This record gives sequence, C-alpha cells and structure tokens, in this order.
Amino acid sequence: MIRYVLIRVLQAAGVLWAAFTVTFGVLYLLPADPVQLAVDATPGTPVDAAAVAELQARYGLDRPVWEQYWTALTHAVRGDLGFSLTTGQTVVAAIGEAVPSTLALAGTTLVSAVVFGGGLALAAAYTERGWLRELLTALPPIGTAMPTFWVGLILLHLFSFQLRLVPAFGGTGFTGTILPAVTLAVPVGAVIAQVLHSNLVDTWRQPFVAVAYAKGASRMWVQWRHVLRAAIGPALTVAGVWVGTVLAGSVIVETVFARAGIGRLTQTSVLNQDIPVVQGIVVFSAAVYVLVNLVVDLVYPLLDARVTDSSRGKAVAYA
Repeated sequence: MIRYVLIRVLQAAGVLWAAFTVTFGVLYLLPADPVQLAVDATPGTPVDAAAVAELQARYGLDRPVWEQYWTALTHAVRGDLGFSLTTGQTVVAAIGEAVPSTLALAGTTLVSAVVFGGGLALAAAYTERGWLRELLTALPPIGTAMPTFWVGLILLHLFSFQLRLVPAFGGTGFTGTILPAVTLAVPVGAVIAQVLHSNLVDTWRQPFVAVAYAKGASRMWVQWRHVLRAAIGPALTVAGVWVGTVLAGSVIVETVFARAGIGRLTQTSVLNQDIPVVQGIVVFSAAVYVLVNLVVDLVYPLLDARVTDSSRGKAVAYA
C-alpha cells in the first residue's frame, strides 16, 4: 500500500510540473512578452518606453528564458504565482477571491451528477422490467449529446423567466447555484450513469452473485452489498476525470449565468491578455484535477483490494 501511495503521489507531482512547464512554454515563449502585449492592447495611448522597460525588469522579462522559467518554477513551488499585469494584485489573491464561488458550483455539480447518474444506473440495473430498463438506459446518451450552453439557456428560460423560481443572473447561495450546477451536471451525470450501468450489468453476471442468492440474500441486498462495491471503481475514476471538465465548463456556465468565479476571471484575463493570471488559473485547475484524482486513486484500494495486489504483482514481475 505504501508503494502504491508513493507512486500515485509522484505521478501527481509529475502532472503538476508538466502542466506548469507546458503553460509556461505556450504563454511565455511567444513573440512578445506579457508587458508588451498589454501595451499593444491599447493602441493610440502614449506609453513611456522607460516605464515599459521598468515593468519588464520588475517581472523578470528581460532575463534569459531558462532563468525566467527557473525563477517562476521555484516561486510557484512556494505558492507565489506572480502578479496580475492588469490590477497589480497577486495571482494567488485574484484566484482566491474567485475560488469560493466556483468550488461551490463544482461541488454541487459533482454531488448532483453522482446522485442522479448513480441513481439512474442503479435503477436501470435493478429493475427486471425490460421496457423500464430500456427507457432508463436511453437517457444517458441524450444527456451526453446535449450542449452545455443549450441546457443552460433552456433551464434559464423555464425556471427563471417562466416559473420565476430562481434568479436568472448573478445569484448567490443555493438558489443562485442550483441552475448552473444542473447545467454542468447533465453531461457529467450521463457519463457516470453509462459507465456505472455497464459495470453493474457485467458484475451481475459474476459467479459470486449466484452464491449470494444461494445464501438467501434479496436482490436489493445483493446489489447494494456486493454488486455495487465491485462495480463502482470505474465510475469513481470517471467522476475524478470529469473534475477538469467541470472547471473548464465553468467558463461557459458562469458567462451564461453572469456568475463571478474562476470562469469569469479566466474570460477577463484572456481578454485583457493578463498572462500571469491565465497561467495561474491553468496551474490551479491542474492542481485541483490532480488532487481529486489522487484521492480517487487512494480510495480505490479500499473498495477493491485487487488494485494493490495487481500493483504488487507487477512490481515483483519487474524485479
């Protein structure tokens, strides 16, 4: 188990390093530096060349690329992601102000997706009525195919403009979060339902199910106590992978619903060509993605001991 955890932690650190390095390469190895891009974004405005040079020196943009990279990396390890070129605020502070709203949205989205997607898969696998099973299994592909922005507009029209149950734009609290969360939860929950249902169906065919029935267990007990535990692993992995999609989708959803958060900050930073903030958001998103998937990897062996057993077998085979 210790070896398994160590490998997963090292992999997580490698992903974070790769995300930082690729982002640095894409954003900072461009023909112009961030300060010059910010100056060029306001043509016609007189700019003091000495002031531009002073800003470039302050941000270290007059140094060799390798030195810029090493300085940025060592600062990032200490939690220093630099300063915004637009506001002068630290990138960490800017992201910290936007994080609570987006985390509330992402958390509500994932809980809704797991509850509704998991419930749909469990109901489809449990029922013995063919017409109901076919109906339930037909819903996830529909949810996956629907564009996120279209779902958001439909929900806005129905629940905000027609029924007037929740605020349309800029809402806070549960009422302001539920519609954006459901908008993002539809595709996520649909994928979870598809993966979980497929694994449930395969697990129902395993010999241990017949043994449980032979001991007198009910169908409900067998599904909850035996089948679900053996089949839930891949669905948890999918939920962890979709964390990145939820963060990416927040850009669209927070724009549609006029919510403050990481999505709005990303949009503003891209429009203002605020490269340090853009890089900080990418690194933050990668860190959240890695952390969630690391937690999933660590929980996985608790649900299925064969994970650590297979890792141990591979280690012995390679030794």
